[in-house]
Amino acid sequence: MRDLAVGSYGLTKRFRSGQVAVNSVDLVVPRGAVYGFLGPNGSGKTTTIRLLLGLVRPTAGTHELLGEPMPGRAARVLPRVGALVEGPAFHPYLSGLANLRRLDAADRTVDPGSARQRIDAALDRVGLLAAGRKRYRHYSLGMRQRLAIAAALLRPRDLLILDEPTNGLDPQGTREVRALLTALAATGTTVMLSTHLLSEVEQVCSHVGVMHLGKLVAQGTLAELRARTAPRVQVLSGDPPGAARVLAELDLAEVETHGEAVTALLGGAAPEKVVAALVHADVPVRGFRVLSADLEEMFVQLTGEGFDVSG
Repeated sequence: MRDLAVGSYGLTKRFRSGQVAVNSVDLVVPRGAVYGFLGPNGSGKTTTIRLLLGLVRPTAGTHELLGEPMPGRAARVLPRVGALVEGPAFHPYLSGLANLRRLDAADRTVDPGSARQRIDAALDRVGLLAAGRKRYRHYSLGMRQRLAIAAALLRPRDLLILDEPTNGLDPQGTREVRALLTALAATGTTVMLSTHLLSEVEQVCSHVGVMHLGKLVAQGTLAELRARTAPRVQVLSGDPPGAARVLAELDLAEVETHGEAVTALLGGAAPEKVVAALVHADVPVRGFRVLSADLEEMFVQLTGEGFDVSG
């Protein structure tokens, strides 16, 4: 795990009630990656993040952050880690600027002489510089989320662990946060992004881990996970029943007809042999293509269910 930004082995959390919220999770988050920690609400993502940061103790398993064992080296490694977990918490009667000043003053590892410059830079990066003197209680949900991200950026970080960072943001704010995460990754910062939004993962992540009922059911690069999902063929024909019959005779599974389009799981069949069989059976073929699986299909095949796919 020494070469990873985040690594865990058998990480498990069982509560006193007997509920197993995190079940033997082995995370592999390479340095410099944008890792999408994907799963519906209640799948165990937030509990896993709390375990990683040392906020709760695991029932079993071990883990490291930036090559350092946790929680033993927490004092050494956590100043290099920025985090947003379960929404922001600030003093409502203080301004956003004053809240960040208090947080920065509590950090004994930074230079107080550079506080103003670093705070202004963090507010500017999340688009809150003009609203910095506004009281936090008057911030919208989206502004509060931005301020929490600014707090995580008060000093250079080697690793950012963010739990639903675009929650409450309007579309423009969401795009800005995604652009910020991409820019941070380009400078070498590793980003672990917990989300239930498939579109978020597809747009910014290089690696993905899929959580379901407390288990990590799959992880790897985005391309690797897509390759695990069975592709489908689509035939456009003036004779949909005939096309469906040929696909079934080739033992292609899940044959479905939608108007003139007939689709089926390709399985181990060669696409050119499918086309040849259609032509040999005198089925008119107006179009033929192999459909690559998207993340929604991947998740459904891995877990047997879907969830919010909006962005």
